Amino acid sequence: MTMVSNLTDLTLAEARDGLVARRFSAAELVEAHVAAVEAGRSLNAFITETPERARAGAIESDRRIAAGEARPLEGLPLAIKDLFCTEGVRTTAGSHILDGFQPQYESTVTANLWRAGAVMLGKVNLDEFAMGSSNMTSYHGAVENPWRRRGDNRPLTPGGSSGGSAAAVAGRMALGATGTDTGGSIRQPAAFCGIVGIKPTYGRCSRWGIVAFASSLDQAGPMARTVRDAAILLREMAGHDPKDSTSVNLPVPDFEQALDQGVKGLRIGIPKEYRVAGTPPEIEALWQQGIQWLKDAGAEPVEISLPHARFALPTYYIIAPAEASSNLARYDGVRFGLRVPGQTLDEMYENTRAAGFGAEVKRRVLIGTYVLSAGYYDAYYLKAQRVRARIVEDFRTAFETVDAILTPATPSAAFGLDDKMDDPIAMYLNDVFTVTANLAGLPGLSVPGGLSADGLPLGLQVLGRAFDEATVLRVGRAIERAADFTAKPAMTGGAT
Repeated sequence: MTMVSNLTDLTLAEARDGLVARRFSAAELVEAHVAAVEAGRSLNAFITETPERARAGAIESDRRIAAGEARPLEGLPLAIKDLFCTEGVRTTAGSHILDGFQPQYESTVTANLWRAGAVMLGKVNLDEFAMGSSNMTSYHGAVENPWRRRGDNRPLTPGGSSGGSAAAVAGRMALGATGTDTGGSIRQPAAFCGIVGIKPTYGRCSRWGIVAFASSLDQAGPMARTVRDAAILLREMAGHDPKDSTSVNLPVPDFEQALDQGVKGLRIGIPKEYRVAGTPPEIEALWQQGIQWLKDAGAEPVEISLPHARFALPTYYIIAPAEASSNLARYDGVRFGLRVPGQTLDEMYENTRAAGFGAEVKRRVLIGTYVLSAGYYDAYYLKAQRVRARIVEDFRTAFETVDAILTPATPSAAFGLDDKMDDPIAMYLNDVFTVTANLAGLPGLSVPGGLSADGLPLGLQVLGRAFDEATVLRVGRAIERAADFTAKPAMTGGAT
């Protein structure tokens, strides 16, 4: 068997094809990534490493490949966001309150991946209960972005909440990763780390076995280094699940098959409301460049209006905390995780939740409880639901005339780890371009488009019709081809 150098630099598609062609073994591929995870520990991307499980999976994959029984993801090492329940493997959701929790069941999405032959390198870090845009709120400490500003070695945020997933993929520690996206938590870290991330349509991937944040907004999706890799992973992650009442019973297309059809003749919507005051000129310039790339590839840019988009952020920060306050009521010290004793049952609840939840989670639970309380429910929560309905209608109208929508992914490049921690509003503004897709339940993709003046990745976002991820990925592939983004982060765990 021929040894290929830099196995961790391969894309997921290249690794898949290399394994089938027997250019290297699954054991060699896994060993290279296990070494990369160890070498990259300073980034704090992983909460729990599972090297022995990965090695055992690789042995089985090599057996299957030798027997001509390779499955679609055979032997490919992935990182799993620590929000997905994994049977017998600690699952923390980045919170102290889930200390010691080992699920006795497997989330549907991860079960789908293992059935397709993928192997798990470990569970990756995230903002506590997926609440955050910086991966600074994790009980297990902040994750560092493998990128650095040119000439400046100070650590930067990888974005959040799927910051560990993004750092692991960008840092060459995993070929791909699972993420979840409630208001931009796949797309924003993907943009900050120079990788690809797609939030599928709500209902495309099962939420069963994923620790809930806001049930009407949460959606699992893949994070990878190329659009092709994201398409390959999404096909295996997606599918109907009778255990999840919000899972949609629709066939899952071969997303990879559709990638190279090009964008000739497609109409691409450019929403005028996304020109937000104070957006850095380089973000606007990248957006214009993206429009030009698609135009050059044969697409037609069309200015559209999403009039209620300016209300999306305040609407999100009413609905998401309201759902979180309800979902997080189950963490009380009685059934699983942390328990802090008290003189009475009520005191035990209070002590456990006070010790177990971090500041950002407490803030959102309090906001959510407030907006759902008597006297405020109509004024805040019901009004937010009405605005959400208008946002859905805006997109429905837009998609009568366009095939996809192009916007920036984030309002800035990655910022310093401590830059916005004392200003929750500034932190929440990171989601200004992404939350609309969650409120409307639509697919959204972040794809690297270029570098900032400081040498940091900047992403473009493609939004599409419900369950039309194929077109979103096609447009993303056209941007990827034009952008030719080959820059690599300064810090990688990559080993030969």
